Amino acid sequence: MERRAFLKLAGATVAGVAATACSAAPPGAAPSSAPGTSLPPSTSGVTPPSGPPDWAALRNKISLLLPGDSGYDNAKRVFNPAFDGLKPAAIANCAKPEDVQEAVSAAARRVPIAARSGGHSYAGYSVPDGGLMIDLGGMSSVDVQGEQVVIGAGAKLKNVYATLGAAGRCLPAGSCPSVGIAGLTLGGGIGVLARKYGLTCDHLVSARVVTADGKLRTASAESEPELFWALRGGGGGNFGVVTSFTFRADPAPSAVSVFSLRFPAGSADDVLAEWQRWLPEAPPELWANVVLSGGSPVGARVSGCYVGDSASLGRLLDGFPGASRSVKQLDYLGAMKYFSGGESRQSFVASSRILGEPADPAKLTSVLKGRRGMDLLVDGLGGAVADVAPDATAFWHRKAIGSVQIYSQADTRNRSVATDSVAEVVTGLGLGGGYVNYIDPALPDWMTAYYGGNVTRLKQVAKTYDPDKVFGFAQAVTPD
Repeated sequence: MERRAFLKLAGATVAGVAATACSAAPPGAAPSSAPGTSLPPSTSGVTPPSGPPDWAALRNKISLLLPGDSGYDNAKRVFNPAFDGLKPAAIANCAKPEDVQEAVSAAARRVPIAARSGGHSYAGYSVPDGGLMIDLGGMSSVDVQGEQVVIGAGAKLKNVYATLGAAGRCLPAGSCPSVGIAGLTLGGGIGVLARKYGLTCDHLVSARVVTADGKLRTASAESEPELFWALRGGGGGNFGVVTSFTFRADPAPSAVSVFSLRFPAGSADDVLAEWQRWLPEAPPELWANVVLSGGSPVGARVSGCYVGDSASLGRLLDGFPGASRSVKQLDYLGAMKYFSGGESRQSFVASSRILGEPADPAKLTSVLKGRRGMDLLVDGLGGAVADVAPDATAFWHRKAIGSVQIYSQADTRNRSVATDSVAEVVTGLGLGGGYVNYIDPALPDWMTAYYGGNVTRLKQVAKTYDPDKVFGFAQAVTPD
């Protein structure tokens, strides 16, 4: 699941939603770290243009909203209300790649530029304060073409799943229905089918990209291969604006069985210890997460799915002791809807770490004691994710057991309390790494945390395609 908006299970059965979080574009936590109007210095030696963009001229070419225009306030809204105060200088509503080219060419090196697909960036990076927001919502087509599917960069997961399900095809992706396909894919794309089918980016065949020079390029294994490599896990907002993706789509499984496991109070340590043993030994058809909920005592629940029938799933669940269970067999589209939850906006603060090897359960649960409203969501990896080498794509964390998201609901009037609390918990975990789709402005050594040994290569891609940091932001991959 990439950009995640937390969806609480809290005692729900399989008739309800499983505890997951949404998936999205370049994410993070603190609104104060959202990009401002300052531009990064050039590294190419080219003198930047002077003065602001000619918005009137651009408005004659594409649909453009300026502050004060009807619809502007609604158009700049993103998933997290914490970023409602950010104010782009202009919003370009792009319906075709040529619109994106016009927008990039008009604003490059004059104001910050950011693309917005689903608007789930955890740090609000898709709302460039004082800059140009390139809204890709008008490019949302989902076209199944045999074994492939071509998806516009503005498409939301709910529409992607509906179209694929109707065509009998499958693409592993995130859970939150309003997350955009673009940010999800560019950050890697962790989801509930990842152990069986891999990450979303592993299915990418090609992408159409407007780069900093205003050119529309096709990135694939044969064309612009280094850019293609970087787009598969190198993070949203970097290297250019993707206008469409072509994916390999697998045949949809005939049955996906979903489940939730309940445990008695006070058993969180035992549940986490057992989950860390059980899931890596399970077949790749099985995916599961464990959610630890702050309180006294710390709560624990396990939910997930199995690509197959409920009877086979039941035999696998027999290996998880001490739980009462709910199981339901669905088709592919039904399972994706089961995990999707609602679409209402949520104010939250979040960060992430990577579970590279089994952790001390008592250490992870101890930092949650008494912290109501805070959760640790540990999403399983392994299986098909680990079958790909860490340097084969830009997504580095191939060999991890799972990703850990630290999620706290936050009052927009007093976010500092939640922010400080998340920072304290993250420090107490003693885990390293991070998932770029849960982007966190406060993450120490964030570039290494997100990209590991792929950092040097990513910087070289940035030097080739965006030497002047046209798409620079607070946590952008840049040449230096």
